[in-house]
Amino acid sequence: MVVHIFHTSELLKSIWHAFTALDVDKSGKVSKSQLKVLSYNLCTLMKIPHDPVALEEHFKDDDEGPVSNQGYMPYLNTFILDKVGEFDRQDFDRMCWTLCARKNLDRSNLLISDDDAFKIWCIFNFLCEDRYPLSIVSEEMEYFLRKLTDSMGGSWVEERFEDYKLELQTQGRSLSAWELITLVASGHFSKGMDRQTLSMGINEVYHELILDVLKQGYIMKKGHKRKNWTERWFVLKPTSISYYMGEDMAEKKGDIQLDGNCCVEPLPDKEGKKCLLFIKCAGKSYEISASDKKRKQEWIQAIQTCVSLLRLGLPAPHREARLRRREQRGRLQAEQEDLEARMKELTAANDTKQQELEAMRKALEEAAARAAEEERRRLQTQTELQDRYRTDLEREKTVRQQMEEQVALKSSELEQYLQRVRELEDMYHRLEDALEEERAARQDEETVRRLQARLLEEESTKREELEKIHLRQQRAISETEAEKKELEKERRAKDSALQDAMQQLEHLESERQGALEQYQAVTKKLEDAANNTRTWKHKVAEHEGLVRLIQPGNKGPQRITNWGPAAFSEVELSVREKEWQDRKRPAQ
Repeated sequence: MVVHIFHTSELLKSIWHAFTALDVDKSGKVSKSQLKVLSYNLCTLMKIPHDPVALEEHFKDDDEGPVSNQGYMPYLNTFILDKVGEFDRQDFDRMCWTLCARKNLDRSNLLISDDDAFKIWCIFNFLCEDRYPLSIVSEEMEYFLRKLTDSMGGSWVEERFEDYKLELQTQGRSLSAWELITLVASGHFSKGMDRQTLSMGINEVYHELILDVLKQGYIMKKGHKRKNWTERWFVLKPTSISYYMGEDMAEKKGDIQLDGNCCVEPLPDKEGKKCLLFIKCAGKSYEISASDKKRKQEWIQAIQTCVSLLRLGLPAPHREARLRRREQRGRLQAEQEDLEARMKELTAANDTKQQELEAMRKALEEAAARAAEEERRRLQTQTELQDRYRTDLEREKTVRQQMEEQVALKSSELEQYLQRVRELEDMYHRLEDALEEERAARQDEETVRRLQARLLEEESTKREELEKIHLRQQRAISETEAEKKELEKERRAKDSALQDAMQQLEHLESERQGALEQYQAVTKKLEDAANNTRTWKHKVAEHEGLVRLIQPGNKGPQRITNWGPAAFSEVELSVREKEWQDRKRPAQ
């Protein structure tokens, strides 16, 4: 089968497997003699003239000296991949598979044939990411396993895959090609299926994803010369329809080349044939008969899909779907990185706010200490005044009545002052308790900060208000120090400062309550957005009905989260909810 290769990234994956197989000691280096053999085989299979002199000129080492893969890749791109034309892709993959399978594949416990393992290896290279070492992400693995289950006629068990996916995420790893082959061969996701059914399912997925077979089956075809009807095995690809003598495709009888100007339309029954359809191409037309109306409509839709893709210059549907899945993963990763950056900024802002609150608490404690010291001094002065009054009373008996009235007045004022001091101390303790409650509330807020990324602007506003409060308190303290000489003014200033502090605490509490209400509103908006996204996806799925010919079978309901579709499974969400409840319970 001769094909055109437009993207060298797929070829590099197969060559990477072959290169690593030659790296016996896993040092990332291969001897020049081995690279010569590998380069010769690649050039032979790709029908490229091999130039051994170019390899010698590229590597100025001894024949047995090690050559790094960084040095081989420029040679590979310049002298081999840039000259690729038409060649047999299957032979190319077979050669790379032969080099790497003997080293990496353990055939002792495999329940599938070597040919089926090779096909899974090719599917892995098609679905894996363009990062080395090669591995397949869970979304692409689910896509492959779903198609395999659907091709075998089995039912997809969502819970079994979610458990396996959670296990991989817990271990923090993804599967290599050999681990994927072992997983399929173990029958973990094909329980109840015999080896023949599994082999047929692998072959069907391989034909669709690797050989670009969009549809195949037996159809009656009318001859061009003898006008007789014969049954042929038809194979539909994006650019052609090939027909063979039998299902084994051993003897090809012809090809129908498709382009953007081709058309297919149904025909009325005639000559005793039913379910007829007419394919008109450049310079030639074909009449074929399907077995029933359902298959007739399926073939018409499939051919029209190919013609539309050719007219628009688009790749095969499954290749376009792979590109969309990769783009979606890239967008999700970018959003995740942006969210992490925003969470770091929010954490830094919260830490700054905690430091400011701590500084405010220390300032209040220092102010209270200074007030207590001032009170002690005033009490000492008052005691001295009382002693002096007693001495004066003993000295001057004649003015005793006046002195007693003065002492009574002073005592009354002192009692009021002491009462006010006790009230101030009580209010200070209540203020300290309120600050402790506020700190506990901030700790609770810290536990859910990952869900409050959108409150950054509100948090900045509250931080500015706290700075204003801090400035007002500093101003009140300076005014208190300036008015130390007047007792009555000092009491009123302290009383006003404490009332302001209580109002600020109430204001902080109301702001925290408002922040929680805003968070609930944002959560509701996210749920609405997720529902809208699900509706949109459903509409897109209905609109792209033609693509379903190569998509997996009916899928179960998907979860929509803040991170997009299928970002978290139901099991993972339960685990995260339990962890959040455990962290919240000690704080309460």
